[in-house]
Amino acid sequence: MKTKYHIIIMLVACFAFLSAKAQAQRLSLDSVVAKVSANPALLAFDAKASAQDAYATGAKSLDAPKISAGQYQVPYQFSPNGGSFMIQAEQMFTNPAKLKAKEEYMKGQSKVTTAEKDYLKNQLIAQAKQYYYERVVLEKKLDQLRNTQSLLEYMLKDANIRLTYGKEKLSNIYKAKADLFELDNTRDQLNSEISQKNIMLNTLMNRDKQAAFSVDTAIVLNNYESTLTDTATLANARSDIKSINRNIELQALNAKVEYSKRKPDFGIQAAHMLSYGGYANQYILMASVTIPIVPWASKEYKANLKGIRYEVEELQQRKMDVLNQAQGQLASIRTDMVSKKKQIGNYQQNIIPALQNGYKTALLAYDQNTGDLPSVLIVIKDLQTSRMNALDRLQELLTLQVAYERENEITALSPNNQNK
Repeated sequence: MKTKYHIIIMLVACFAFLSAKAQAQRLSLDSVVAKVSANPALLAFDAKASAQDAYATGAKSLDAPKISAGQYQVPYQFSPNGGSFMIQAEQMFTNPAKLKAKEEYMKGQSKVTTAEKDYLKNQLIAQAKQYYYERVVLEKKLDQLRNTQSLLEYMLKDANIRLTYGKEKLSNIYKAKADLFELDNTRDQLNSEISQKNIMLNTLMNRDKQAAFSVDTAIVLNNYESTLTDTATLANARSDIKSINRNIELQALNAKVEYSKRKPDFGIQAAHMLSYGGYANQYILMASVTIPIVPWASKEYKANLKGIRYEVEELQQRKMDVLNQAQGQLASIRTDMVSKKKQIGNYQQNIIPALQNGYKTALLAYDQNTGDLPSVLIVIKDLQTSRMNALDRLQELLTLQVAYERENEITALSPNNQNK
């Protein structure tokens, strides 16, 4: 019995240890970004590209041969000496240039799919970064709430002591309690938003949606506002531009397929006839060739080639539009980054220190009985509001940083351009 109880105790201890370890799991931003590759939407593109490559392996197949057998030139009126029994085989040989052009075109389709996957992956990574940063800022807001709670609890404790000596009003104590209870609502809201971000991140990583994890709250701010991106660098970095380039290449391969239709196909026909009535057996051996350059047969591929040229022109114009929009977006982001950093600096260097000094002054006056509790409570609330506003500006700056990295397709944190 003792052994049985020992085993149960050990199992419970192991389970508690594993549960604590799971709850203590910490995921860095780089870890989250790496796990986005397991998203089903990206795996679907991999399967589609594999399917297209598989289809391309059969691109050089020839048409199936045709074999026929039956009566040949047998008169309707019965005659033992008329007609023959014929066995015939036919095979068409598609021009090798057509088969090669078709194979290259089908292989090019998987390259377009891969480029589309890279574009989606960049979007998913940007979403993961956005949710991660929002989760980090929410954690920092919880820390600010705990700081405000400690201040209010201290003031409430001091006020209760003063109340026993008749030096404080009961209404002021209720006001302090209301402010303290109000923090509970704010805390519940923040915890709810943290749970939502966890679910969103787990969804992007294709994990258990309710799996709990902690985040690295060390914020990395990059100095993107001082970086200029030229068109060539932008075109080489963006997956949507690469996707357009792959589509242009695919249209060029499609043009080769259409142009190869000018080339003739060849065929061979062989037949053996067993003549009735003792006549000599006969055979047929014929070669055939198609003539696709005649006017009534060439209209289709000529029209298709003309249409392909317009398709390529449309893709070129779309690429120019994407680059133009991206450059304008990046310029706007850099300008907004400068403004947000100035606002954050103003909060950190001026507004919050001034309110902290105001709190110290109000608290000193309260301790010396020259001030009242509502004045201290107002300063505490103003201090909390300013700290929360500073974190809101930080969130806006991080959102801009994510947008900049999405536009430039920056997935990893570069150690050469970081400012903690």
